[in-house]
Amino acid sequence: MASYCMTVSRLRLVLGDGARRLHVTAALNAKAKVSMSRFEPGSSINYEALNTNINIVRKRLNRPLTLSEKIVYGHLDNPHEQDIERGRTYLRLRPDRVAMQDATAQMAMLQFISSGLPKVAVPSTIHCDHLIEAQIGGAEDLQRAKEMNHEVYNFLATAGAKYGVGFWKPGSGIIHQIILENYAYPGVMLIGTDSHTPNGGGLGSVCIGVGGADAVDVMAGIPWELKCPKVIGVKLTGALSGWTSPKDVILKVAGILTVKGGTGAIVEYHGPGVDSISCTGMATICNMGAEIGATTSIFPYNHRMKTYLDKTGRAEIAELADEYKECLVPDPGCQYDQLIEINLSELQPHINGPFTPDLAHAVSDIGAVAEKSGWPLEVKVGLIGSCTNSSYEDMGRAASLAKQALDRGLKCKAQFTVTPGSEQIRATIERDGYAQILRDVGGVVLANACGPCIGQWDRQDVKKGEKNTIVTSFNRNFTARNDANPATHAFVTSPEIVTALAIAGTLNFNPEKDFLTAPNGEKFKLVPPTGDELPSRDFDPGQDTYQHPPSDGSGVSVDVNPASNRLQLLEPFDKWSGKDLENMAILIKVKGKCTTDHISAAGPWLKFRGHLDNISNNMLIGAVNSENDAVNKIKNVLTGEYGGVPDVARHYKANGLSWVVVGDENYGEGSSREHAALEPRHLGGRAIIVKSFARIHETNLKKQGLLPLTFNDPADYDKIRPDDKISIKGLTTFAPGKPLTAVITHGDGSQDTIQLNHSFNETQIGWFQSGSALNRMKDLQH
Repeated sequence: MASYCMTVSRLRLVLGDGARRLHVTAALNAKAKVSMSRFEPGSSINYEALNTNINIVRKRLNRPLTLSEKIVYGHLDNPHEQDIERGRTYLRLRPDRVAMQDATAQMAMLQFISSGLPKVAVPSTIHCDHLIEAQIGGAEDLQRAKEMNHEVYNFLATAGAKYGVGFWKPGSGIIHQIILENYAYPGVMLIGTDSHTPNGGGLGSVCIGVGGADAVDVMAGIPWELKCPKVIGVKLTGALSGWTSPKDVILKVAGILTVKGGTGAIVEYHGPGVDSISCTGMATICNMGAEIGATTSIFPYNHRMKTYLDKTGRAEIAELADEYKECLVPDPGCQYDQLIEINLSELQPHINGPFTPDLAHAVSDIGAVAEKSGWPLEVKVGLIGSCTNSSYEDMGRAASLAKQALDRGLKCKAQFTVTPGSEQIRATIERDGYAQILRDVGGVVLANACGPCIGQWDRQDVKKGEKNTIVTSFNRNFTARNDANPATHAFVTSPEIVTALAIAGTLNFNPEKDFLTAPNGEKFKLVPPTGDELPSRDFDPGQDTYQHPPSDGSGVSVDVNPASNRLQLLEPFDKWSGKDLENMAILIKVKGKCTTDHISAAGPWLKFRGHLDNISNNMLIGAVNSENDAVNKIKNVLTGEYGGVPDVARHYKANGLSWVVVGDENYGEGSSREHAALEPRHLGGRAIIVKSFARIHETNLKKQGLLPLTFNDPADYDKIRPDDKISIKGLTTFAPGKPLTAVITHGDGSQDTIQLNHSFNETQIGWFQSGSALNRMKDLQH
C-alpha cells in the first residue's frame, strides 16, 4: 500500500479531486503519515467551512440544531439564502463524495458518458461486489465471477480510469464496508447508489442511498436536491450486554416504525447508551435503517469512532474531529419531530420476519409464534455476514459460540455460510483464527461480496416452491429475495443468534435458556458471546484490490460492443409532447407490497444491469396482479389475451399505446435500483399512480421523466379497474403544489374523476418536460 510522509505545521488531508470541495486544515505539529492508495489526489476536507455554514444556518433559524441538521445544512450550496423547512422545502446540497456498486455503476456510468462531461467533479469510486454468485466457496466463486463478468468489469475499470473514478476490483469487499474502512468520517456527506449507503452513519457521516441519475448530478458538479428531512430521534439509555447486540436496536426500531415509518426522515441516535455500542455496531444499526424507509441514520461522534479511525489508519482525521467535535454532536435542546426511547439494558435479542423486515419478535418467543403460524421450525441454512453484519467484532462473537459447540463435539445442524465484508476483514479473521473455527463448525467462507443477501446464491438444498426456513444476519428478507424461492421463510437477526440457531437447527431454541445436547449426552448452555471490538494487532489489509485513476484519463478507450447482451449505450428518452396524457391503459394494478425487487428483480437478472432493453424483460414480473392474484400474468387490452408484464408492455409500446401502473402503499420500498424506474420508462410507461411511495424510488421515477403520483383519497385505488383507460389532466399548467386530475373511463363508458397529488418542484418539472433529468442537463449545456 503506497504511502508518503510529510512534515507540516498545518496538515491538509487529501481525500479526492473535485470542484468546490470542503477543505479541512488543522494544526498538527508532527510528522503525518497518510495512506494514499485509497485517496484520489487534489482536494481536502474542511471542518472550518462546515462550522461556518452551521453557524450561518443556526443564526438564521435561531434555534439549536440536531446533528443531522448540522451536517446536511453544513453542505448547503447557498446557506445564506436556502429556504429550510423540515419535510417541505427542497435543499440544494454539495455532497463530498459518490460511491457506486458495480450493479448500479453500470447504468450510472453509461448516463455519465451520455452527459458528455470529461471528468467527474467530485471524488467517486466504483465497488465490485454485486456480481459474485455464492456457489462453492470464496476463491472458486470469485474466479468464476471474474470470468463470467469480464466484459462488465473491464467497462467499469476503463470508464473509471477515463473519467477519474477509483475502481475497487472484485474481491475487495462490499461497498459499505469499504466506505467505512476508507472514506466515511465524522461530518462527511456521501451519496451512494445503493440503499444501504447509510451504513456510514456509524462513523458520524451523512451517507444517503440514491439512484444513478442522482449520482450523475453530483459527479457533474450540479447541486444535488433533497427534500429537507424530518428528524426522528432515538434516545438510547442503559448498555448492551449478554446476547443482546447492536442489530437488536434496529430490529426493535423496525418493529416500532414499520417499513415506511422513517420515510422522509433522518434517524438520529443519541443518549448515554450510545457509548456502549462499537463503531461497527453503530454502522449495523444505520445500515438497516433503510428498511424503515429512512433517508439515512447517524450517530454522534464519540471515542468508539475515534478508536476505529485510529485502527483504520486515519488518526489524523480523528484529531481533527476532536478539535471540531461541536460540529459533530447535536446541540443541547435540539428538537426532534418524533422521539423514541430504548433502554438497552432491557432490550431483548430479536428476530424479524418472515417476508418483511419489520415483523419483530423476541427470540424467546419465535419458536411458539412460528409453530402457531405454521412457519417451518427447522432451520435449513444460517447465513452470517453481509454489509450489515460482517465486522471483526461480529465474526469474533460468532466464532466464540462456534468454539463452545466444537469443544463439546457439536457442529451446526443447519448449513452455515460466512460472508466477510471486505478483503481486510477476510485476511484478519483468517490470521486470527476466526475463519477456521467457523469452518470447523460446518461453515463455508464465501467471497468478499454481497452473495446470498442480494440473491446471488446458487442454492441447491431445496427445490423452488419447497417451504423452508433460513436465518440470516442480513438486512432485508422480502419474498424470494435470497434464493428466488417464494416459499423460503427468511428471518433477519444478529450473527450471534444466527450461529446459535444454526447449531441448534431449529427456530424453537432460546440460547439464553435452552440447552444443547453434546454427542456424549451431556446437556449444556451456550455462554453469551464475546469478541474483541477491533483486532489487538493492526488489521491485515490482505491483497491490494484498488485501481487508482490516472491523472489524465483522456487517452483511455471505453468500448461498448453494439452486439453485447450485457452493456448497451443509452438513447435519450422522448420529451413531453406539451399536451395532457390521454386514454392510457392500465398495464397492471398491483396488489399489496411492491418493492423494487418485485419491480426489477436481482439475482440472475443482475448480469443485465448495464443493458436496459434486456433487463426490462424482468419489469414487474414479481408484482401481484389485483385482477387474478397472479404474478406476471396480465390481460393485453389490445388482444384480449393474457401475457407476461414486459411482453404486454412491449406490445403496447409497439402499437403507440401509453400506459400507467397503479399501486398500493410504500410502492418501491427496498433497493435504490433505478432500473425499477428506467424499465417502465423504456417500455412506454408514463405515470405510476399509488397510495404512497418510498423516497428513493419516487425520485428515480422523476429523474427518468415519469410521473409519480399519489391518490388524494387512498380509497380511489378501488375505483380503478384493470381494463380502464386513464387520462391525466392539468399538465399544461403543471406547477409545484398544484394537484393533477385523472379521468378514469371504465369499460361500460362511465367515468370517475379523481385528484392526484405530486411532490414535484420547479426543477423536477423541468426533468419531466425534457424527458429526463439527463436530457435537462444536456439542454442546459447548450
